[in-house]
Amino acid sequence: MLNSVMKAVFGSSNDRYVKSLGKIVDKINALEPQLQALTDEELSAQTDKFRAQLADGKTLDDILPEAFATVREASVRVLGMRHFDVQMVGGIVLHRGEISEMRTGEGKTLVATLATYLNAIEGKGVHVVTVNDYLAARDAEWMGRLHRFLGLTIGVIVPNLPEQARREAYNADITYSTNNELGFDYLRDNMKHERGQMVQRPFNFAVVDEVDSILIDEARTPLIISGPTEDKSDLYISIDEVVKTFPDDWYEKDEKQRSIQLTEEGTEEVEKLLIEKGILETENLYDVENTQVVHHLDQALRAVHMFKKDTDYIVKDDKVVIIDEFTGRMMDGRRWSNGLHQAVEAKEGVKIEPENQTLASITFQNYFRMYPKLSGMTGTAATEAAEFWDIYKMNVVEIPTNVPVARIDEDDEFYKNTQDKFKAIAKAIAEKNAIGQPVLVGTVTIEKSEMLSEFLTQEGVKHEVLNARQHEREAHIVAQAGRIGAVTIATNMAGRGTDIQLGGNVDFRIDDELAEMEDGAKKDLEIERIKAEVAAERQKVLEAGGLFVLGTERHESRRIDNQLRGRSGRQGDPGLSRFYLCLEDDLLRIFGPDTLFAKMMNSNLEDGEAIGSKWLSKAIETAQKKVEARRSSNTTT
Repeated sequence: MLNSVMKAVFGSSNDRYVKSLGKIVDKINALEPQLQALTDEELSAQTDKFRAQLADGKTLDDILPEAFATVREASVRVLGMRHFDVQMVGGIVLHRGEISEMRTGEGKTLVATLATYLNAIEGKGVHVVTVNDYLAARDAEWMGRLHRFLGLTIGVIVPNLPEQARREAYNADITYSTNNELGFDYLRDNMKHERGQMVQRPFNFAVVDEVDSILIDEARTPLIISGPTEDKSDLYISIDEVVKTFPDDWYEKDEKQRSIQLTEEGTEEVEKLLIEKGILETENLYDVENTQVVHHLDQALRAVHMFKKDTDYIVKDDKVVIIDEFTGRMMDGRRWSNGLHQAVEAKEGVKIEPENQTLASITFQNYFRMYPKLSGMTGTAATEAAEFWDIYKMNVVEIPTNVPVARIDEDDEFYKNTQDKFKAIAKAIAEKNAIGQPVLVGTVTIEKSEMLSEFLTQEGVKHEVLNARQHEREAHIVAQAGRIGAVTIATNMAGRGTDIQLGGNVDFRIDDELAEMEDGAKKDLEIERIKAEVAAERQKVLEAGGLFVLGTERHESRRIDNQLRGRSGRQGDPGLSRFYLCLEDDLLRIFGPDTLFAKMMNSNLEDGEAIGSKWLSKAIETAQKKVEARRSSNTTT
């Protein structure tokens, strides 16, 4: 009680900290008229002036106000965008090695230019880390125009870049790359014999975009460089054939821990089967001679009974490709270790690649802790603030929005089963589609997205499906998800990196529609036509209520749900969000207080009927917190 009174009177510690940064923003704003009076050449020469000041003993903090004011003015001239005051606050937070939590649509990409410019002046190198190659290349080109104007060099690391080109990119003042490319380059460098052969230079400062996705979700997945071992394809296939015949009472599985093991009865029956097939060396499964068989049996059990096609992986071009559970993206080139990937390949009947032995390995957690200064930005980090501090000693600072959020977040709706839930979702989408309100639907798996697609097809609703199968079209689908009547189904929206603009995205429409047209008066007229169409369409979408975000179930992490919600209501736009749940959802089935849910819902609900309740929504959040706590306690350091 006392805490809430104190907070109401004095504000939270976060509010007080953000307010204290306002004094620095006032200094930056006071310099604006002075910098507006400079010519382009004089503005570009500011970088050399700052370098001279640092050489004379000044610190980065000393030159911060003028450096930030310089970036703001350069951005107005080069990009046509002026940093808001709250973006200046975000830039200060990044420079201090903290996490800047800013809502979707608040311009995090532009915020990063402030801290990257200031820290790049020393010439020690700054890394901007993105979640995919498209964003690394886009941001290097887009924000690179601003940095080049101010005299800095820009590098970008993309897959299959030759070694010399990589070295040059790392020697640039600011280098854009994905976390995977950075990590693998570090491992390759550590396998070289001479310092001169390495491509990376000593670490200095990194800004991590979608920091929660990279430093929390992916942090425990090791990057591994491996070499081949002997081919054991026949053994995988033989054991897979045996495992697929097991009845349910031969094994026990724990979905919470994602573990599976044979029962006593199952062990005895399996021993008979394996002896019959000539796979066991001795009659006892757990004799030392059968260690390899036991290992492969365990992995085959997991592959067949725990790992699901179109949820954990997809089969593409006769290969098993892992799907990132947090972003819904394909993880090309990544393989599960310890023979699990081979077991899944045997299960799906595709070519079994030989097992590899590890030559070098590192987790993102350990890699990013090597930077002397590390900062990050995301729309959703507050729920993981304790974990960020425990592992990386990074504070999470919530930056206020430039314009108050006008989105309405409705209570969850609960249904008895998946069929009823999906019927209700399809009906809700059809209703919104009829009035032209764009709808973004978040699903947890490819299977669910394609199932919903069938329901919408039956309703006659035209829609786009964005999942790991449409990886290449991702940015274009997301960019136009705010157009009149657009219905976009997407697996986890974490870190998509492309703003959904109401009425459509002008730049993407120009790229899509005018790519073949040569520059000139005719193209200029077409560009003006597109801009006018987008402005008119935006007005219609605003009148229809803005973007409607619909979640088909709750994710294990509240952050992923918040990221989905955050796609609507950018920069003060109206918007609506609602989640649909049922007893068959994984979160309710595995982690929810099932007896309470089951009794209440089975006794009170007719088929097709829904209930909405703040109490039920609170119970779901409690279940999510339990999962997050379990994940946090399992953190490896």
